[in-house]
Amino acid sequence: MNYNVDERGYYGEFGGAFIPEMMYPNVKELADNYLKILNDKKFKDEFHSLLKHYVGRPSPLFFASRLSSFHNTKIFLKREDLNHTGAHKINNTVGQILIAKRLGKSRIIAETGAGQHGVATATVCALMGMKCIVFMGQADIERQSPNVLRMKMLGAEVVAVTSGNKTLKDATNEAIRDWISNPVDTYYIIGSVVGPHPYPDLVTRLQSVISEEMKFQVKELSGKENPDYIIACVGGGSNAIGSFYHYLNNKHVKLIAVEAGGKGIESGETAATMVTGRPGIIHGSRTMLMQTDDGQITEPYSISAGLDYPGIGPIHSYLHKIKRVIFDNVNDDEALEAAFRLTRLEGIVPALESAHALACLGKYQFHKEDVVVVTISGRGDKDMAAYIKYMERNSFDKSEKTI
Repeated sequence: MNYNVDERGYYGEFGGAFIPEMMYPNVKELADNYLKILNDKKFKDEFHSLLKHYVGRPSPLFFASRLSSFHNTKIFLKREDLNHTGAHKINNTVGQILIAKRLGKSRIIAETGAGQHGVATATVCALMGMKCIVFMGQADIERQSPNVLRMKMLGAEVVAVTSGNKTLKDATNEAIRDWISNPVDTYYIIGSVVGPHPYPDLVTRLQSVISEEMKFQVKELSGKENPDYIIACVGGGSNAIGSFYHYLNNKHVKLIAVEAGGKGIESGETAATMVTGRPGIIHGSRTMLMQTDDGQITEPYSISAGLDYPGIGPIHSYLHKIKRVIFDNVNDDEALEAAFRLTRLEGIVPALESAHALACLGKYQFHKEDVVVVTISGRGDKDMAAYIKYMERNSFDKSEKTI
């Protein structure tokens, strides 16, 4: 089975580049050059040097012994939260800023939901001395204020988006409008495996470093050649595809992607695209999309800003259709419970996005000797306001009551 994008930018029926004519030169410039740049030895050397000496890779694979006892299996955590800036997003922004330099760009734009991609973009712009503008929904600005302050401290201009649901979808819309208006000097660093071709393939390749490291870490720590399961949360899906990529051709490794169920699938307040969506076009690609019967995009909901997106990367739509990846979902409360469980058992405060992957552990019957890898895509500093509300609501003062 071929899991790579074809020459037209498709994964099966999903993908492509559905873009306005004014955006065509921007996208074509990137499509014509990205593979040549990625395969250039000087680029590879600079990229891997920055990943090692600036980002701090390889990120650790940690055996979570107390969490393993709780779930009666062997759980390993891929610690993307220990990267510089606190999430997997920096893998992608380091690579794309180097591409932007090689294309002669001097102005960088980005969209962000939870703020982690915005912080990672602002970080590499500061490193490279480039102007940075980050578009962020007003609702996300209010619930992710620590990351907004970090972006501003790094020198980025944060543009509040007040249209639509004031979340990630709307921030992406505004970033695309800006790029159309500034085609010559501007490069758009997309934060996930979404958007028109070649972005889904480009981001996939940059994030595949996650599973590349797993290949030697799992054997070193567990003695097994491969894990039995890999679990990752999915909104647009960059940390998930990064975690899955080097195992796609190994059918013995079960891959589980966890979407945000929000307040429940039947409530109408959810971001579980695979359950509630159908094929449609969003932000330049054909993929699974939450929409009304007449094709209007449905506003998603999740307590997690990074999963609050009505679509998903086209590669994930393809992997879902061919049944290579299991797609599941957990609701807000399940994610919150899982976050506190990890914190009290292992001393690790995960991002709310990552907590969705952790919550999925309780939905499967693993064997005692199974090796289960869960990707901790980011750290929970940015989500303290939500965690404090949960503690207040549940009078959370004794760990045994929750665990």
